[in-house]
Amino acid sequence: MTASAMTAVTEAENANVDDLTDGFHLLIDALKINGIETIYNVPGIPITDLGRYAQAQGMRVISFRHEQHAGYAASVAGFLTKMPGVCMTVSAPGFMNGLTALANATTNCWPMILISGSSEREIVDLAQGDYEEMDQLAVAKPFCKAAYRLNYAEDIGIAVARAIRSAVSGRPGGVYLDIPGAILGQVMKAAEGERSLVKVIDPAQRQIPAPSAVERAIEVMKGAKRPLIVIGKGAAYDQSDDVIRELVEKSGYPFLPMSMAKGLLPDTHPQCASAARSLVLKDSDVVIMMGARINWLLSHGKGRQWGEPGSKRFVQIDIEAEEMDSNVEIAAPLVGDVGSCCEALLKAMDGAGIAPPQNWLDQVHTKAQGNMEKMAARLQNNNIPMDYHAALGVIKQAISDNPDTILVNEGANTLDLARSIVNIHKPRHRIDVGTWGVMGIGMGSAIAAAVETGKRVLAVEGDSAFGFCGMEIETVCRYNLPICTVIFNNNGIYRGDGENWGGGDDPATTVFVKDARYDQMMEAFGGVGVWAKTPDELRRAVYEALESGKPTLINAAIDPAAGKESGNIGNLNPSSVVAQARYPQAKKI
Repeated sequence: MTASAMTAVTEAENANVDDLTDGFHLLIDALKINGIETIYNVPGIPITDLGRYAQAQGMRVISFRHEQHAGYAASVAGFLTKMPGVCMTVSAPGFMNGLTALANATTNCWPMILISGSSEREIVDLAQGDYEEMDQLAVAKPFCKAAYRLNYAEDIGIAVARAIRSAVSGRPGGVYLDIPGAILGQVMKAAEGERSLVKVIDPAQRQIPAPSAVERAIEVMKGAKRPLIVIGKGAAYDQSDDVIRELVEKSGYPFLPMSMAKGLLPDTHPQCASAARSLVLKDSDVVIMMGARINWLLSHGKGRQWGEPGSKRFVQIDIEAEEMDSNVEIAAPLVGDVGSCCEALLKAMDGAGIAPPQNWLDQVHTKAQGNMEKMAARLQNNNIPMDYHAALGVIKQAISDNPDTILVNEGANTLDLARSIVNIHKPRHRIDVGTWGVMGIGMGSAIAAAVETGKRVLAVEGDSAFGFCGMEIETVCRYNLPICTVIFNNNGIYRGDGENWGGGDDPATTVFVKDARYDQMMEAFGGVGVWAKTPDELRRAVYEALESGKPTLINAAIDPAAGKESGNIGNLNPSSVVAQARYPQAKKI
């Protein structure tokens, strides 16, 4: 212990208890002084009392059934608010449960702080076998943007400030804060504790692009014959909604929103090229990447999806310079935040004569209209059992009629088809599996969306994805959140009609219990449960849930044969040549 810390403890022991504070309350005060009012956690040693004290101090503490989902909630809170969501866990196993969500937040560039109790350093370093002993700081470092450990209560204020600034500055990400249990109980004078608190000033300053970079981008845009703007969730996170819309509309370029950027401009906007995705990716000659990375979600900018090699020039807007040239050559890198880059481009576009050729716009419009007309008929079928298109036709109309509802979406076929079918009309009103494609984010994300925005949430889940996080429907009911969960129940993973290739009594590896009554689970916790077997029953149940705001779970019966392997990324789960030869069933997948 430092000399100043020892002096503080000695003086505290001789002080009146009313003039004292401790690590518990310093941590709460450090969060509150920086505007953080909500903690997502799972109580347990040594943080149980911390949650109680936080509630007593007016903070909202949302307690989950599993740390991973508390972490997913915190990460989505960061995406929605641009302030780090805070997840608090117990040591060792609890910390590791939260670590998955922390890594996911970092991968998605969302600000989040994971705070975990831990064993004392002197015990961990000598491997003396403490309760849930683990060097958590060392474990966390590879999976987050930054990691810090506290040793004295007097350092809590500066540690929280560093964590906040690290989480939101530059490219946002996850931060780990390690707090050995004894620190929470350390006592010091309240006045000195108050002086130790730090209010973070402007932690995520705007980063303006270099004028020469803007000029280079304009030159590339001026030469475009078939331009395209790809909008990513980084643009949605930036919350520069008005300037992004102004740039898109002023350019006249078709735009393609990535899934969590849907709604920055409505999917029904006349420049939206989602329904002509294959065409615009393949045939465009200049592509502006706006807060979107050229990663696996875009085939790394290569392959048949992108047309002939070298046929495109890229303008990329990203706050991280190292992102440039990660997969393909970037002709015009714009390093800065999305809003500042868009403002700079808007000014530079004046008088530059930037406009897309009409024949390109006509080509995109014709393709999009044709695809939408083909899809419309599929969405209006009344097949029993329902297929995905019939069920998603209901969801699409429900969101259209209730555009302020936030859609949370995960699964395989449930995710892939909803991404292209369900229109989003407002920014940050679609939350899904993100960059990693992680299953199980649904309930945590839905809870955070409801808590942080106060809006109604429609969570559309595949039955497999729901299995990762389904117990959190108890959390939804406990906090009486306005969340309607719809499970697309096709009795299995991808499909519910799989065969045991060995012919034994065990079910196929991808098959679940037939006609599982997830709706009755919801009823067991006091929520509303509905078993919907037709599009009309599903429609009625969804609209009633959105109108009432009551915690609701709709178990939507989907044809077990309606899905397909690995959604739209079947190439990631291939059957080998040997399997194709040995097992006739492999050819059906």
